[in-house]
Amino acid sequence: MQSVQGTDAIEGGMKTAPSSKSVFIKWSLLGTVGLINGYATILMYSRGEVAFALLTVILTALALYIFGSKKTYAHRYIYPGIAGMIIFILFPLAYTVGLAFTNYSAKNQLTLERAQSVLLDRTYQSGDSYPFSLYKTEQGHKIVINDGDQLLVTDAFNLGELTAMEMDLKPVEEVVGEKEVIRTIIQNRSAITGLDLQLPNGDEIRMSGLRKFAGVMPLYTLQEDGETLLNNDTGETLKPNMEVGFYQTVDENGQFFGSTTSPGFVVGIGTHNFERVWKDDGIKQPFISIFIWTVVFSVITVIATLVIGLVLASVVQWEELKGRSVYRVLLILPYAVPAFISILIFKGLFNQSFGEINMVLETLFGISLLGSQIQSLRKPWFSS
Repeated sequence: MQSVQGTDAIEGGMKTAPSSKSVFIKWSLLGTVGLINGYATILMYSRGEVAFALLTVILTALALYIFGSKKTYAHRYIYPGIAGMIIFILFPLAYTVGLAFTNYSAKNQLTLERAQSVLLDRTYQSGDSYPFSLYKTEQGHKIVINDGDQLLVTDAFNLGELTAMEMDLKPVEEVVGEKEVIRTIIQNRSAITGLDLQLPNGDEIRMSGLRKFAGVMPLYTLQEDGETLLNNDTGETLKPNMEVGFYQTVDENGQFFGSTTSPGFVVGIGTHNFERVWKDDGIKQPFISIFIWTVVFSVITVIATLVIGLVLASVVQWEELKGRSVYRVLLILPYAVPAFISILIFKGLFNQSFGEINMVLETLFGISLLGSQIQSLRKPWFSS
């Protein structure tokens, strides 16, 4: 009997052991997840999203460790909860705290490299402008430039398949074809803007308006140090000011002066944001009043909730009270109603045009806290 039982135990253990096929599928899936998330991490890091890249690395490494190790495989059921806590609680908290020590704002959202790239893409009009027309011929469309009394024409091209390219302008006596209306130019403006037309003297011109081409040059030129920009229009030199997070003009001594150039980039500014709370009067005064009211409101609501709750709990436990079950249901209903539904209900009650509170006040007392300004209270809902 013992030998039979031992044999059965061995067979049972062999049945529960994972097969080579399941092991192969498991590690194939884990490897695929690792490769995909690794590629995503590289893309995030290359675009300057270091925090999100680090988050992806942590979650991926944690998943591979839990699902790949026999010792931690039992924890696979709690991994979704751990991942959710990291994504929705810990990461936003750490990310927000990190942003508090930077100049992140509507004007400062990019990295230095990205802000530099945006500035280098800017152009300005240099030289003369030339009126142009778009002609439709048997061979295709042509662009005609008026250079004084001389006509310059491009080779024929397919307007519907036009891409960014360089085209030479050739002098002609006259143009044979039908002149297109302005609507056609507007509809194909993005394609025509991508054309670089070269004049016979070697100068390049681009579309600068719906009726003209002009010499267009880059506004900024990157210098040898990889950071300094030269304004080709004004001749000014700009360098990144790491204290404010903007490119700014510098003088001969390398000192910053004048206005900054947007867009800015994100830099660390230490505790400057927190210092503004007590140094900037525009922030300090409302902050103090809001802080005091928040503390007072918290104390009042806690005490009032405790007192009212104890009183109501004692009342509904009174045996002589009739309809106790109904009162208990009414008291428990607010806890059962989801918060977002309560928000919508109160939003409707305080509606500025059709709210029930306004309607009741106007019906009973002839006053309205919205449209008609009353003598004692001249502020509508949500104005204070």
